[in-house]
Amino acid sequence: MISIIEVHGHRGARGLRPENTLPGFAHALDLGVDTIELDVGMSSDGVVVLGHDQVVSPAVLADTGPAWPGDPAYPYVGKPVRELSLAQLRTLDAGLSCDAAPMPGTRIPTLAEACALLAPADVGLSVELKTDPTWTDEEVELLTAAVAAVLKTFGCTERSRLLAFDWRVLAEARRHYPDLGRVALMERKTLAPGTGWLAGHSPADPVAAAFALGATAVSPEHAMTTPTLIDQAHALALPVIVWTVNTPADMTRFITQGADAIVTDYPDRLLALMAATPAV
Repeated sequence: MISIIEVHGHRGARGLRPENTLPGFAHALDLGVDTIELDVGMSSDGVVVLGHDQVVSPAVLADTGPAWPGDPAYPYVGKPVRELSLAQLRTLDAGLSCDAAPMPGTRIPTLAEACALLAPADVGLSVELKTDPTWTDEEVELLTAAVAAVLKTFGCTERSRLLAFDWRVLAEARRHYPDLGRVALMERKTLAPGTGWLAGHSPADPVAAAFALGATAVSPEHAMTTPTLIDQAHALALPVIVWTVNTPADMTRFITQGADAIVTDYPDRLLALMAATPAV
C-alpha cells in the first residue's frame, strides 16, 4: 500500500525537458503533476525571469549573439542575471539543458509568461526566489514584491507558494503577502553554524525555526530528511516537501515515512510508481 502524495515537477520536469522553460512546464502538465516548481530572479530592468542560477550558467544556457551590435556585455554566459536586461537574456538558448529531449531555440521565459501558461491549468505553483545573504534587505523586498504582483495579476495567489533558502523572503511574505504559501527550504549548507540564510533564526532546530518564522511548509533536501524530521514537522502541522528525489526506491522510502510531497526531475517515475501501487 502507498500513501497519496503530491507530485512536484522540479523546474518543470528537468530530467525530461529543458528546465524552467514553457515546453518543460507543458510537458509536466501533460504528465499530470500536482505542482510545478520553478525558479525566479530579476533582470536589470526589473522583469521577473525564470532561471535557477544567479549567474548565467553554461550548464543550462548558451549564447547565440548580442542583443544589439557591439553590446559590450556580450558574451552573456558567466554574467550575473541581475546585470543583464530582458532583451539580453532573451538571446540566450535555454533549450539545451536536457540530454533526453533538447529543444534548441527555446528562450528564457518571464514569470508572467509562465503564469499565462499555467493559470488555466489545475496545478499548484512553487516559486523559488533565488536570493542569498549577499542581497540587501531592500533587494529581497523588491524581488518578493515583484513576484507577488505577477502572481496576483494572473489570479494565481491562492494556489502559489514562495520557496526560499534565504528565509528573509518568507518573513517578507508573511508581513506583506500572507495569502501566499511560505516554504522554508533546507539543506545542510544553509544550516551550518553561523549561517546567514535563516533570517536570524538558529539552525540548531530548523523545523522549529521555520515554524517560528511563519512558514506554512518545510522542504528539506532528501539527504537530511528523516522520519524524526517528518514527525516533528507534522507535530507542528507543517507539511514536508522533500527534494530532489529521482529513484523509485527513494520515492517509496519517503512516501512510507510520511512525506507529503516529493519534488522530482522525473515526475513520470513517481506517477508510474503511484499508479502501480494501491493507495492507502
